[in-house]
Amino acid sequence: MMSAHDRPREKLERHGPGALGDNELLAIVLGHGAPQASVLDLANTVLRSVGGLHGLARASVDDLRRITGIGVARAAQLVAAMEAGRRTLRRVPQHRPQINSAFDAAQLLIPEFGSRSVEHFGILLLDTKHRLLRVKVLSVGTLDSSPVHPREVFREAAMGGAAAIVLFHNHPSGDARPSEEDIRLTLRLVQAGELMGIDVLDHVILSEVQFCSLKRQMSTLAEALAADGERTTEGG
Repeated sequence: MMSAHDRPREKLERHGPGALGDNELLAIVLGHGAPQASVLDLANTVLRSVGGLHGLARASVDDLRRITGIGVARAAQLVAAMEAGRRTLRRVPQHRPQINSAFDAAQLLIPEFGSRSVEHFGILLLDTKHRLLRVKVLSVGTLDSSPVHPREVFREAAMGGAAAIVLFHNHPSGDARPSEEDIRLTLRLVQAGELMGIDVLDHVILSEVQFCSLKRQMSTLAEALAADGERTTEGG
């Protein structure tokens, strides 16, 4: 039996939350154990089942309720706790932040979207000085897909009075490298933006701790697309 001195709650009171392990922090959130399992045993089971705290951030109520000792109420409690923690990481600026780079965009977006368990596609709406007007999610998809059409992107941008936009989406796999589909979609949206008079400044792909910017690749990709178009015309 654990001594009172080593119990997670008493340990937190004496040394602060930084002294606790992931399982001890989770044990405090859970509050008590289950039949034949202490609260620390239950916390260890949860972390092992979902792949640690990063996995817990992506777990749904349905995922958690399948774990022995975690019912619907406790699963909801854990999901709510993770969402509360996620929200504390969001930047709450006193003024509208200026988005001058992919790093600026990623810093704003990763706390909110980096650990999502399904793909979210959205845009940052910016004014003429690239100050943030609004963050808008346009599509929520599956584990590896979040389809979006250019008309949806630019309808939202036009309605929001945006002079420029930054595209973004997350990769639930944790690999922020762009797929071929990501590259093709970016090219289509850059071209559509030129026609609409709304600059597409970048397309930022997010994971839990990383991001990838397609900005540097845009000119090369545009040249490749133009070359493809010329070959198609000649072939026709």
